[in-house]
Amino acid sequence: MARPRSFDRAREAAEVPSAFDQDATSYDRLVGANPGYFDHLKRSAGRLGLPGRGAGLRLLDVGCGTGLSTRALLETYPEAEIVAADASAEMLAQARAKAWPSTVRFVHSRAEELAAAGVEGPFDGVLAAYLLRNLPDVDAGVADLRDLLAPGAPLAVHEYSVADSRVAQAVWTAVCWAIVIPLGWRVTGDASLYRYLWRSVLAFDGIGRLTARLREAGLEQVRVEPMDGWQRGIVHTVVGRRPR
Repeated sequence: MARPRSFDRAREAAEVPSAFDQDATSYDRLVGANPGYFDHLKRSAGRLGLPGRGAGLRLLDVGCGTGLSTRALLETYPEAEIVAADASAEMLAQARAKAWPSTVRFVHSRAEELAAAGVEGPFDGVLAAYLLRNLPDVDAGVADLRDLLAPGAPLAVHEYSVADSRVAQAVWTAVCWAIVIPLGWRVTGDASLYRYLWRSVLAFDGIGRLTARLREAGLEQVRVEPMDGWQRGIVHTVVGRRPR
């Protein structure tokens, strides 16, 4: 089994926006080849557990990328106001180019700089899809997201987590080297982003540590929900609520 080199989270996280800038135009095509990718995002949006169609609610999508997670929120809560933010200007340009109702607004900002970009709480729900793994300081990131929540409001973290399972690690590595990395090279001519994806997932928290981070940040009712298909045990939704 291939093994990643040592992983310097702070250094590599600083380079993530530019890496996504480079592959932004092909990103939707690549993730579209992943069975269940959008359905899983929509499942995590639904696991926020918000009432009805979201009328009167204000939601935040952090790390929105090309807007697929934003679309998942919109389809789940079509009457909510949605603020979507991403650190990659090119990914955000792809998102903005799509058709959106006036209730959706996009902001160019790193997750740790949302306040400086004019994004202020409270929000009635926050979705962070494939975000925490890419932050230089995960604990600070969770605390920042907690502070943006209204009292009692949920945070849904949609993320890869394989460190607690040797089987999940093996499946993840096999899929990356057999499909993800070669496909990334074929489509973009540069597989560096997809090798980073492989390394970053192996280096990230196990699900036990990830849930502990949410509890240590003061979130309550923390629970883990699985995905299905080949990503069962690999991608999870972790949900917690800010205390009332």
